[in-house]
Amino acid sequence: MPKNILSRARYRAVTKQRKLAVAGVAALGTAAIALSAVPGNADTVTTGAPATAAQVAKVATQDATLSGVKGTVTDRAAAQSVKLDAIAAQQKAADQAAAKQRTDAAAKQRTDAAAKKAAADAAARKAAQERSAKQAAARSAQRPQMQTVAAKTYANNLDGWIRQSLDIMHAKGIPGSYSGLYRNIMRESSGNPMAINNWDINAINGIPSKGLLQVIQPTFNAYHVPGTSWNIYDPVANITAACNYAAHRYGSMDNVNSAY
Repeated sequence: MPKNILSRARYRAVTKQRKLAVAGVAALGTAAIALSAVPGNADTVTTGAPATAAQVAKVATQDATLSGVKGTVTDRAAAQSVKLDAIAAQQKAADQAAAKQRTDAAAKQRTDAAAKKAAADAAARKAAQERSAKQAAARSAQRPQMQTVAAKTYANNLDGWIRQSLDIMHAKGIPGSYSGLYRNIMRESSGNPMAINNWDINAINGIPSKGLLQVIQPTFNAYHVPGTSWNIYDPVANITAACNYAAHRYGSMDNVNSAY
């Protein structure tokens, strides 16, 4: 191969290598750019002329310098990468610690809130129980002591029937007196609870008067007093129903002195 072709090939190879080195260290700034500049006119290889030993040596020196710069850049980049990795690791650890701290704080707040709510609920229940106990005690103190009273008994005769009827009437608010009841009973039935009138107008109409106070069935049904028998011939039921009717129509059985 002719020498001039070999020189141009070597020149192009050297130049390409130098340009690649320059591109690799461009971030270093002015110093790297200066080192990558094209040689001056004095050292420029003339086309078709072989490179001198000095020119080759200078290119080799520049290549060595660029290699050193490249190595320095690589080392610095590696160191910077390690430093950045360390900073990133520290930041990640700090972020994780902060996140854990926030999570722990939130969990503590929830726990504290639950504990406070439980305490408040317990206090409310205790207060309610105490109020209930006080109210029960107050009601018990206000309630009159119940005395055991023996059931009242009545004689199974006219006197007993009248007295039992009067007690029921007084409990229901129906006016009347013993004398008023006795007087009307004796006039109407002579004290016979099974007495029945089969001759007056009521009997003619098919609803005869019955019992101690001679009450017709519709009147007995309308003025029946709860708690007494529905049998019109029952002495107590008959008396209380008749007195209830007399109270509504005449004010009281005491005001009745004839047929009513």
